[in-house]
Amino acid sequence: MRKLCPNFDREDGLETILEVPIPEEMFASMGSNLALRCQNMLTWMKAQTADKWLSPIIAGRFNELSFLLYIVGSPLIPLQVRLDNSVHRPIKDSSIEASTAKYIVQQYIAATGGQAALSSVNSMCAIGEVKISASEFYQSDLRVKVGTTEEMGGFVLWQKNPDLWWLELVVSGCKVISGSNGKLSWRQCSNQQSDISKGAPRPLRRFLQGLDPRSIANLFIDAVCIGEKIINNEDCFILKLETSRAVREAQSGPKFEIIHHTIWGYFSQRSGLLMQFEDSRLLRTNTVNDDGVFWETSSESVIQDYKYVDGVNIAHSGKTQVRVFRYGSGSASHKRELAETWKIDEVNFNVWGLSNDFFLPPLDRIRNNL
Repeated sequence: MRKLCPNFDREDGLETILEVPIPEEMFASMGSNLALRCQNMLTWMKAQTADKWLSPIIAGRFNELSFLLYIVGSPLIPLQVRLDNSVHRPIKDSSIEASTAKYIVQQYIAATGGQAALSSVNSMCAIGEVKISASEFYQSDLRVKVGTTEEMGGFVLWQKNPDLWWLELVVSGCKVISGSNGKLSWRQCSNQQSDISKGAPRPLRRFLQGLDPRSIANLFIDAVCIGEKIINNEDCFILKLETSRAVREAQSGPKFEIIHHTIWGYFSQRSGLLMQFEDSRLLRTNTVNDDGVFWETSSESVIQDYKYVDGVNIAHSGKTQVRVFRYGSGSASHKRELAETWKIDEVNFNVWGLSNDFFLPPLDRIRNNL
């Protein structure tokens, strides 16, 4: 990952530290020599300013990238993860399915370093790279070309137990900032106003893709075991978690209703590690005629490359597939498939000096909702 940019104002000046590192592969594609690459990178960074969004061509491209980054790059999970949720709760009053799930979670905790190692982590910073692509747009039985190719970028992710987190994700000149200050969650794209998520603070889905074992364990402690499945030649147990009606109502709004949101985790019977993470959401938006349009989003993440960092075993790469369907009375149905390949390049735990003020929301209308 490239973290520095030359100082173009002063030759003897210090290099500029990039807010979000970019993949070396992306930097290499910016020109035939170092000077040209650096100059193109500077132009690329300046293209994120608001006056550039007025161009219809650039605005259309940014809207396309914003869609990709919202759906596959920075989605949220509907359930708040509480670290005071004991993973050692008694199972004598639980059903067989729930008791089995709790046993599987205990094996997962052991496989990722043990309770003591997980509890020693108070904060985290992760740097990674992504490649995001999308299929052509299908409307009814017609195929509509949208001109999307594989996009490349990088991200920086900060977390402090458990509801404080901050994500900066930059892909092909489009930047998304997403975060939670412990009271609310939000997302903000380069050319759009901030989007506030209703209800209790929620974790970023990226944490649950093998990056935060303690949150994963606390999430699935209330799940049930529904069977087995082979994932990448590994026999896995399937844990399922349904979002309650109260949670769905709290996160719904006047213009939309969440019908259901279901989560599945596939844990290896051999290693105990999380091999795949899935979730599916059905949302109904209200129209003028009150006919209702349904949006169904299904995401499937294959999790790979587990490595120990300071005694904690976390995933360092994977691939997420997302399918988006829209249908409803009086509305043309359409579908689209998105994909993200991700890789973690650097992880640091217990970041010194990371205060709660770091996770304050951007200075715009969000502050009025605190």
